[in-house]
Amino acid sequence: MKQKRYGILDNITSPADLRGLSYDTLGVLCAALREFIVDSVSQTGGHLASNLGIVELAVALEREFDSSRDRIIYDVGHQCYVHKILTGRRDRFDTLRQYGGLCGFMKPEESITDPCITGHASDSVSVALGMAHARTLKNQKYHVVAVIGDGALTGGMAYEALNSAGTSGEPLLVVLNDNNMSIARNVGGLSRHLSRLRVSPGYLRAKTRMEERLRRVPGGAGITRALSRFKAQVKRVVLPTSLFEQMGFTYLGPVDGHDLKSVCEFLALAKKMKKPVLLHVMTQKGRGYAPSEQHPEKYHGVSKFDRVTGESLVPKKEDFSACFGGELCALAEKDARICAITAAMPSGTGLTRFAEKFPERFFDVGIAEEHAVGMAAGMAAQGLVPVAAIYSTFLQRAYDQIVHDIAIEGLHVVLCVDRAGIVGADGATHNGVLDIAFLRSIPGMKIFCPSDFAELRVMLSRAIYRENGPVAVRYPRGGEGAYRKELSAQPLVRVQERFGREVSIITHGVLLNQALDAADILEKEGIRADVYKVNEIGSGLEAAFAEKAQELGSWCVVVEDVVPNGSVGEWFAAHRTARTDLLNTGDRFLPHGGVNELYRHCGIDAEGIAAYIIKNRNRKENGVG
Repeated sequence: MKQKRYGILDNITSPADLRGLSYDTLGVLCAALREFIVDSVSQTGGHLASNLGIVELAVALEREFDSSRDRIIYDVGHQCYVHKILTGRRDRFDTLRQYGGLCGFMKPEESITDPCITGHASDSVSVALGMAHARTLKNQKYHVVAVIGDGALTGGMAYEALNSAGTSGEPLLVVLNDNNMSIARNVGGLSRHLSRLRVSPGYLRAKTRMEERLRRVPGGAGITRALSRFKAQVKRVVLPTSLFEQMGFTYLGPVDGHDLKSVCEFLALAKKMKKPVLLHVMTQKGRGYAPSEQHPEKYHGVSKFDRVTGESLVPKKEDFSACFGGELCALAEKDARICAITAAMPSGTGLTRFAEKFPERFFDVGIAEEHAVGMAAGMAAQGLVPVAAIYSTFLQRAYDQIVHDIAIEGLHVVLCVDRAGIVGADGATHNGVLDIAFLRSIPGMKIFCPSDFAELRVMLSRAIYRENGPVAVRYPRGGEGAYRKELSAQPLVRVQERFGREVSIITHGVLLNQALDAADILEKEGIRADVYKVNEIGSGLEAAFAEKAQELGSWCVVVEDVVPNGSVGEWFAAHRTARTDLLNTGDRFLPHGGVNELYRHCGIDAEGIAAYIIKNRNRKENGVG
């Protein structure tokens, strides 16, 4: 890929190079950018459709603003590839989302043109307004732009921010990138509202020219104000008022987001307005690459694929999400009380088949995790059995609802925590390393930790039928390992026993595979290790620990792919008088990279566990590894 030439793109070294180019030449550049993005992502994996859809808009933003000084915030950030390419990082795109390489989202450590970290949806307007307030208070001069998708507008935080920003008086531009998609198709009233908002771009340009001409003639300003008042009265009678205008924004658009000249003109107009402005830009997700145009959801986030055919180069295997979805369908077939809830992730959480089989019992609420969990509480209070499947990193958003709406009342809601533990390439914003800590802190909460598909099926059934309060089932992204048993009946179970044991390795989930391999390595070094698996975190574990306290021996090493604070290891260390060492992700946020690379980075792969035990076998005190 490095040897391939991309025409005019090869001559662009910074956004400043864009400002002297004609619109026709910029159009050629956009085609080259799309070709480069498809070539790059086909080799590294990443977010494809969203970046292809925003090419003209991103080029226009870099042309009309100075991203080294102005603050341009891409909500979520998975559509920031064009921005990165144009701001000096093109030569590193073969390292995208790789360990030690470019981050797939905005990251200030990489460039001054990245104003903040991104990864989660719906927060860009809040951050942008904070930056605008800072600019005013410090008497500085720069523009602030938040680029937010229509999918992210299903998140309540976006409305809290818009409500505040619209009445703030701060010069602030919100660019609504409307492609009628989040990851799945958008849902809800907002999507219908946006489809009704149609104001002619030609009309707005003519209006602006007329106002500029009137200002040049005597009395023109007064005429302009009178015409504006009259226009507003007529508009209120014959046109629906946009939600954004009601919040205090000047609404512009919609404009064709692939008409580069029009987008640039509207951005230039918005810069002059010195007040809160919302520019509505219509784009096509996946534009310019036929497979992603036809299947934008499939090409939202992709692994390596064949550039010509669009087919994945990574063999498709059953994963925990698909296993969960299949088992939930089987249970729902026999029990009409079971409902499934997701937050804009029906495919990612394995619920596509459930949605097809039981459409009346499937609820996709959009990017609105707080609402998803609050709604689940209402269902449970009225006798249904809601199963809410949400990625671990996004479940963080619903902590208050889990506490306030579910746990205090002891309602039976099943939280299926997908992507638990280290996720990898998407980095710190997406790793599920906090869920045990925040869920374990909630009174009455039980957490089940399956290590393979068989255990997931059993634990899901148990969560639905044998529990009567809040319960979570956490499982990782991807497939199962070599461990293929079903030993989930007890909260704490010995999976492997070695005579003359020196150390007990305790873990949970798929890390059991690393623990078992570590025990084999230690055996070759003359060190015998038992391996224990935690199946349930909660009151059951406390009772099981009391029974097995002596059996565990004089030295335990607890291995987890979560942070130490609030971990199972922390609990064991607090309740044991004998030596207990902890191996985990550490008190830090991890870089991006492959899961196995990050296991090595943390020292929780088989070799790292074994090396730690060999090195520290003669220490006597309790410690933290």
